[in-house]
Amino acid sequence: MSVSNLTHAPASQSERGAFILSAMAAVFWGSNFEATRIVLFDLPPWTAAAVRVVLAVAATLLWLAATKGISWAVLRRNVVAFAVLGLIGVAGFTATLFLGMKTSSPVTAALIMGTSPLTTNLLDSILLKRLPSPLGVLGMIISLSGVALTVGAFSGTHFASGDILILIGSLFWALYTIGCRRWVTGATPIETSAWTMLAGALVLGLVAFRMETPLTALVHAPAVAWVSTLWMALVGSALALIFWQVGIARRGPGATAVLFNLVPVSALVVAAIFGRTPDMMQIAGIAVALFGIMLASGNLQGKPHDRHSRRPAEG
Repeated sequence: MSVSNLTHAPASQSERGAFILSAMAAVFWGSNFEATRIVLFDLPPWTAAAVRVVLAVAATLLWLAATKGISWAVLRRNVVAFAVLGLIGVAGFTATLFLGMKTSSPVTAALIMGTSPLTTNLLDSILLKRLPSPLGVLGMIISLSGVALTVGAFSGTHFASGDILILIGSLFWALYTIGCRRWVTGATPIETSAWTMLAGALVLGLVAFRMETPLTALVHAPAVAWVSTLWMALVGSALALIFWQVGIARRGPGATAVLFNLVPVSALVVAAIFGRTPDMMQIAGIAVALFGIMLASGNLQGKPHDRHSRRPAEG
């Protein structure tokens, strides 16, 4: 069933199709971390980050133009918000991810990013000057304990510098998510994602040309680097975003957000496929972290919060 046909299908069939597409989006995002590791063997981080976002925004804008059409009124009304959010949530998030992946592992990076919905809710509570829910705080503590268990912190291993960068990136993503809800008016999620990605792509491109020699690096990049970059940009960013938005439209943000828990699981499976089988401690850490995420989100009580998840490129 095509994406466009979902809106005309019977309710049960449409929801089932939307569920499958949302799950695929989470799996695609999880695969991005291994793809990033592969790309960084041959491309410098700023160049890799810029190319990924440039390709992703080109595909997203083409999809937007072909389906909904470009609304210049939406762009004019939100141009400042899109620019700021693009700097924080696209350029900042993507840069910290690619720089962090130089020393972090795909599984650990995915697990840290998997806590971003909880980070968003806690940060939102702080900004609103209200106490976060006890379950939210407990869930965050349990999730971070799972992350620590995965990297071996309880057995004496220290967090890598890349892990800290990726944690900072998750904070950028939390600010981006909150900003999208508060600062953007009259724009659809795909419009917001497209225009903020465009702003972020411009920033990343400027920094890449300032810090590196992107054209030389791209000319000499092997096929595996190009394939991995295209996968991240077109499948792991643009297509995943579209699939995720279909899930939100048909099943609601709360029910769809639960599937974000598949991101670290997908990263774990992809890492194993590429020959890096995790040990039991890592598997236990992922299980603990996912338990904390589900506890905080209310899914263990069968009442997930109705959050509007805006996930682009991310991962």
